[in-house]
Amino acid sequence: MLKIFTDAAANLERSGGGIVIISDKQKQLAIPMTEKNNHQAELAVILYALNYLVDHQLNDQSVLLYSDSKTAIKILDQGQTKNKLFLPYLSEFNELAPLFPLLILQWIPEAKNKGADNLARQGLRKEL
Repeated sequence: MLKIFTDAAANLERSGGGIVIISDKQKQLAIPMTEKNNHQAELAVILYALNYLVDHQLNDQSVLLYSDSKTAIKILDQGQTKNKLFLPYLSEFNELAPLFPLLILQWIPEAKNKGADNLARQGLRKEL
């Protein structure tokens, strides 16, 4: 089972994403992103993480994905949103999720997501 921790940092112009992948070893990613809204950035970094797993042929394993964004987890877990800005993210998630034998999304408090948070801030600095 893979454990994935994601977080995003955003300002009014840019954003950054942080991903920690834990399996036999640990992989850390700090990604510059263009989303201007924090909720969009949180959704985008989750999708980036899932696409990364597919691209690196790691989607044959069960995934437990943690995020400190209640909004992102709720949208993806419930499979619906009234906000039209979030629909493309939900659509992409619905295409990616079946590629995994088991994909569990879990909200965690910010205090338990410090590694991904630090990487997200690094990603934001890269974008700036």
